[in-house]
Amino acid sequence: MSPAAFPSSSSTRNYVATVVGVIATGVLCFYSALTQSGPTVDEIVYVMLAVLVRTTIADEIARRWN
Repeated sequence: MSPAAFPSSSSTRNYVATVVGVIATGVLCFYSALTQSGPTVDEIVYVMLAVLVRTTIADEIARRWN
């Protein structure tokens, strides 16, 4: 992978969004594992994947459109 593919700064919009998304997913899964009621870890991961796949596709389409 070329060096240009990596963010040049930790304040890059995509980098920050990725870090926040990963932390939020981890917190949700951790919370779900600790509680007796509510969604299971599998359900949270499934919903997050469903949302993030669509977001990634929309972002890629928008990037190519410009």
